Amino acid sequence: MQAQAASPTFTRVYAALVAIINTKFPEIGELILKRLIIQYKRGFRRNDKTICMTAARFLAHLLNQEVAHEILILEMVTHLLENPTEDSVEIAIATLKECGKKLTQLTPKGMRAITQRVRDVLHEASIDMRVRYMIEVFFAIQKDGFKDYEVIPPELDLVQEDDKYTHLINLDEAVDAQDMLNVFKFDPNYLENEEKYKSVVNEILGDSSDESGNESDDESGEDEEEEENAGGSDQKILDMTETNLVCLRRKIYLTIQSSLDFEECAHKLLKLELKPGQILEMCYMILDCCAQQRTYEKFFGLLAQRFCQLNKIYVEPFTEIFDNSYKTIHRLETNKLRNVAKFFAHLLYTDAISWNVLSIIKLNEDDTTSSSRIFIKILFQELCEYMGLPKLNERVKDVTLQEAFEGLFPRDHPHNTRFAVNFFTSIGLGGLTDELREHLKNLPKNPAPLGLASSSSSGVSSPASSSSSSSSSSSSSSSSSSDSDSDSQKNDSRKKQKAPQKRKK
Repeated sequence: MQAQAASPTFTRVYAALVAIINTKFPEIGELILKRLIIQYKRGFRRNDKTICMTAARFLAHLLNQEVAHEILILEMVTHLLENPTEDSVEIAIATLKECGKKLTQLTPKGMRAITQRVRDVLHEASIDMRVRYMIEVFFAIQKDGFKDYEVIPPELDLVQEDDKYTHLINLDEAVDAQDMLNVFKFDPNYLENEEKYKSVVNEILGDSSDESGNESDDESGEDEEEEENAGGSDQKILDMTETNLVCLRRKIYLTIQSSLDFEECAHKLLKLELKPGQILEMCYMILDCCAQQRTYEKFFGLLAQRFCQLNKIYVEPFTEIFDNSYKTIHRLETNKLRNVAKFFAHLLYTDAISWNVLSIIKLNEDDTTSSSRIFIKILFQELCEYMGLPKLNERVKDVTLQEAFEGLFPRDHPHNTRFAVNFFTSIGLGGLTDELREHLKNLPKNPAPLGLASSSSSGVSSPASSSSSSSSSSSSSSSSSSDSDSDSQKNDSRKKQKAPQKRKK
């Protein structure tokens, strides 16, 4: 009864349990009915709606299980509707919903009388509009045949018809709750009574229960031995549901959101005493919270900077996060992309992480996307705003960081160099590309292909061959000149022969 009062949702289950017990021990079923009736009457006298509702629902389901008689429910509903109030009508309607179908099957006349009384209450009594709606809903449910309110669900129909035992107890008969049974009483003949109880159990359940009990004891003994043997070896339990991870992320998120400034937040997060495997998750949570904001908040950059400057173990996670974020930057929306770029710009400006993380960026037409170019643009514009163009230019020209900027300022091919120059010029940072421009000017305008360059370098002739070739070329030129002279002489002789012929004419 206490369990049912604590969780009324499972009233059907408790009623099924009482029905099973009632088949073997009818005295217990009768005692439960009496105590429920007494509890109902006590709640009615005290105007305690909760107690009345709980007891009435339990009795209704016991009627469905045929533990209680239908006369008891009819008396209880009539008692509730005798002097109708809002609470009493509500309890009566709730009871009729639960067992109305069973009452219709057992006593159609009684159900009609109760329905007529409810209709009279609806028309005569001055009750609240909410209760009126409840009555109208009840009539609609009754009209549909209580299709949404089963008598007994199939999974709870556990007692056969022949084993059911129904107790006929009137509402006024339940007086003695036998409260003395709740008090412990020492039994001097405990062993004898225990043997009698076992014999009664054997008669009810049969000898098979002993066999099954022995088998279960043997199986439980074997299981205990296996557990003891297995207990010697360490077992690692893997949480594949990531419940601990979700709890950790929730705790970190609430800590960040409840902090007034970044110093307080860093202090609270350090108190969590995170394990080495959880540090990376915390760094990801800081970046995720930053990305979710409508605009970039410097709070998150300062928080990450403080962690990196407190201990070097936080530098590597943020370096790894920069690598992963750039590789998957195309998955972010524009607003998140902007916040992430400004976050890492702050870490680079404060030297919280190494500038060598920029070595992953290859600024050319093939290795970049529109998202990655937007990321680079916002990153360098923020760095320029923090540092100023002269200091940023000095950092770009730093000899120790040339490997980091090799992909951002490429010199491997004129096309890539020109692409980088145009990119930085278009975002207003053309001053960073002065050396690239000089490099482009010094390159040959039409560089020879690699194949031709190799053949020209290998095709160097000896002096003898060059002299012979020159002599042959000179001889060929002289012969050609002599041929041209002979041709000119022939043309002159032809002209002289034609001249006297014209004169004769």
